[in-house]
Amino acid sequence: MEKALEAAERKARLRDIDNSKVLTQEELDLANQLQAKANAGKMKLVPEKKVKNKAKFAQIIQPNWGYLFEIDYLKTEEYKFLNRVIPYIGFRSNCLVDDINKKSPVPLSQSDLAQKLGSSKPTVSRLVKQLIDKGIMSKAESGKDDVNARMYALYINPHIIYCGDRDNINETLQTMFRKTPKALKKLPERLF
Repeated sequence: MEKALEAAERKARLRDIDNSKVLTQEELDLANQLQAKANAGKMKLVPEKKVKNKAKFAQIIQPNWGYLFEIDYLKTEEYKFLNRVIPYIGFRSNCLVDDINKKSPVPLSQSDLAQKLGSSKPTVSRLVKQLIDKGIMSKAESGKDDVNARMYALYINPHIIYCGDRDNINETLQTMFRKTPKALKKLPERLF
């Protein structure tokens, strides 16, 4: 009786293990065959990854950042400004936004940006203009506010700092930064 109970428990444990598997052995064998065919065609089947870490991030493209230092392209205050706006770079859009955690963030105006940075509007306007002229930032009209004044959205060149998947850069963002000043054409890393 004791041996029959042990055998039943062992079968139950094996059944639990089988039930917890994502694929049955038959499905796993089929997946291995498909992977072998994909490998022959220089392709790879990749299982879907579950996002484990939800940390917000912006990537500084290190070789390009270093290159800007080497050629003395930016002033110290421009580097400082770029570092200070990193917390406001929207995911995939690279637009400076009010809250990176919102589902539909709102682009920051230069006045809003000045307030967030604890700086004056004239200083932010001057730095934004300098960085636009140097191809590090871009400004695009984003509509009109309630007093018919034009509203603009500010974007960071993804070749310098990017917030998102470097292999899947938004096409509109690519278009905005396709034409660059001569100095930026020699960036060591090009994302598109």
